[in-house]
Amino acid sequence: MDKIALAAGALYVIVLLRAGGTFAVGWLAGAGARRSRFAARTSSAKFRRAERAIQRWGAPVVAVSFLTVGFQTAANFLAGSMRMPLSRYLPALFVGGAAWALIYATVGFGVLKGLGRLFAEQTAFGVAGVVVLLLAVGGSVACRRRRAVAVPPSGDAVPDKS
Repeated sequence: MDKIALAAGALYVIVLLRAGGTFAVGWLAGAGARRSRFAARTSSAKFRRAERAIQRWGAPVVAVSFLTVGFQTAANFLAGSMRMPLSRYLPALFVGGAAWALIYATVGFGVLKGLGRLFAEQTAFGVAGVVVLLLAVGGSVACRRRRAVAVPPSGDAVPDKS
């Protein structure tokens, strides 16, 4: 239990600094980010979805965003750029960050312990598991890149030649 508490504490500090820093960057950037070279990033579907959710639900979206992958950074940045008051943001950060740290500490230790046991007792299965995981990640990245190339940006419409 001491290892989990120490890991959860360390992860909590890390998530507070990272998410708080993302919020601060968003706060400083404000509306200027939408007029800069980063406008394409802040107008992506992920950012627009996060912005709509924050406008509708506010701080609970920030807290729940810590339970997602990819949406968390967008939610914290947009909360800052939308100038969410600290009195609403900080409780969401503390609650969401604590949930994130506990989940990653407990599940993380469980996965590491399981992998350690797998490699110690049946090395071939451990190596095969890592190979399958790497192939799945590589396939996912390749598939996303193909889709990104296949879909032209929304501003670059192809003229009709009829």
